[in-house]
Amino acid sequence: MRKLLNTLFITTENAFLSLDGETVNVEINKKKVGQFPLHTLESIVCFTYNGATPAFMGVCAKKGINLAFYSPFGKFLCRVAGASQGNVLLRKKQYRVSDHQEESCLLSRNFILGKVFNCRWSIDRTLRDHALRVDEERLRKSVQYLSEGLEKIRREESLDSLRGLEGECASVYFGVFDELILNQKEDFGFSGRNKRPPLDRINAMLSFGYSLLANDCAGALEGAGLDSYVGFLHRDRPGRKSLALDLMEEMRACMVDRFVLTLVNNRQIKKEHFRTSESGAVEFTEDGRKKFITAWQERKREQITHPYLQEKICWGLVPHIQAMLLARYLRGDLDGYPPFLWK
Repeated sequence: MRKLLNTLFITTENAFLSLDGETVNVEINKKKVGQFPLHTLESIVCFTYNGATPAFMGVCAKKGINLAFYSPFGKFLCRVAGASQGNVLLRKKQYRVSDHQEESCLLSRNFILGKVFNCRWSIDRTLRDHALRVDEERLRKSVQYLSEGLEKIRREESLDSLRGLEGECASVYFGVFDELILNQKEDFGFSGRNKRPPLDRINAMLSFGYSLLANDCAGALEGAGLDSYVGFLHRDRPGRKSLALDLMEEMRACMVDRFVLTLVNNRQIKKEHFRTSESGAVEFTEDGRKKFITAWQERKREQITHPYLQEKICWGLVPHIQAMLLARYLRGDLDGYPPFLWK
C-alpha cells in the first residue's frame, strides 16, 4: 500500500476494502493491515480480485472518490466514480485540448522530451557501466545528438515538426542500439527497428514489450478517468488507443528497452525461445512468451524513486502515476505535465 498525491494504491493481491465509519479498512486474510480517513483521499487504485464491500463503493461514489479496480497483472476491470468527481468535465477538457493544435503540441512536447531524455539516459548508462566493451566514440556522438535534439524539442511549437524531431532522434537511438547488446550478439543481432512483423529476435521482444506497456498505459488512463482513445501526439484513428501511445512514449526506453537488454545480456532469454514463421516473422515460442511475461511482472514489482514525486514506488505504478499527473494537468491543478525523466 502507498498513498501518493491523495491516491491510495493497494498492490497486495489478496487485499479487501471495507467501510469503517469515515475511514477505509484494508484487510488481508481477514486481518486489518491499514486504515485511512476518506476525507484525505481523492482516488483509490486496487490491484486485487477480492474487491470491496458495496457499502464502501457507495460511499466512494457519494463522496466523489474515484475507485478503480485492476487485476493483479494490471488489466483494467472497472471504475466507480460519483457525479461530483467530474470525469465528464475531465474528458470534455481532454477532447477540447485534443482538437486544439497549440495545446496538443504543449503536451506532446513533454511526452517526446521524456522519450528522448530516457533514450539518452539508456545510452549513458551503458557508457558508464561498460565503456570498455562498446564503441565509446559512436555512443558519445549519439548522446550529443540526442542532447541537441532535446533543446530543439523544447522550443518546437508545431506538431508536425515535433514528430519529425522525434523520428530523427529515434533513428539515432536505434542506430546505436546494437552497441547496448553485450552478450549473445550472434543470436540477437540488431540492424534497425522493424515491425508488423518483426524480422529478428530483438524487434520481436521490443514489439511484444511495447504491447504490454500500451495495455498498462490504457488501463491506467481509464482508471484516472481519461479516454485512452483520444490522444494529442497520436491523432484519432478508429480502434487505436492514441492517448495510451502518447503516454507510453516517455516510458519506452526505461521500461521496455532496458528490460529487453537485461534479458538478453543476462542470458535469461535465448534463441531457442523464438521461432520464425513461413512469412519470415520472428515470434516467441509459448515457453519464451511465458518467460518474458513472468520476468515483466517481476520487473514491475521492483522499487524505484519517482523522479517527480520523490517517493518510492514500484515500476508497475509508473503508468498510473503519469496518468494521474496528466489528469491533474488537464483539470488545471498543475501548471504543466511533468514527464517521467528517469535518472
